Amino acid sequence: SIIVMTSNIGAELIRKGSTIGFTSRSDEAKTRQMDYEKMKEKLLDELKKAFRPEFLNRIDGVVVFHALTKEHIRKIVDLMLDQVSQQLAEKGIKLEVTDAAKDFLGEKGYDEVFGARPLRRVIQDMVEDKLSESLLRGKFRPEDTAVVDLEGEEIVVHPAAVEALAGDDKP
Repeated sequence: SIIVMTSNIGAELIRKGSTIGFTSRSDEAKTRQMDYEKMKEKLLDELKKAFRPEFLNRIDGVVVFHALTKEHIRKIVDLMLDQVSQQLAEKGIKLEVTDAAKDFLGEKGYDEVFGARPLRRVIQDMVEDKLSESLLRGKFRPEDTAVVDLEGEEIVVHPAAVEALAGDDKP
């Protein structure tokens, strides 16, 4: 059996531990790895302070994950929106989400301390709820495409513009 336990022990250290400074691109990966190693050591010390040795000795391994990058957050946003897309597909509706909307959702759904945990709620509040309201109001029918976009600082949902099917007017 594998039992996975997660903890927020040391979350305050992580929040305070972000370094400010400038590094060259070649040093960036090395600096990030050194920062990770220092943080890992501090977090394991915090773990030892929080739990009795009898408990810790029964644990086979402790994994300290690297902080999420913007690319990681974007992939998580894409995965969550794929689930929304599958739900709409069951109703015969396609989903298109602009890059601007995805980036905005990622920014709003990420927290230094809690990572991507708030992202589920952000997508639910900003995308799923608006799609549900639009569906209830009859804005979308089967074969339609729902577009999720960013206007200013707000996520908006609207049907895709229907192109004229009466031939090509281009020379």
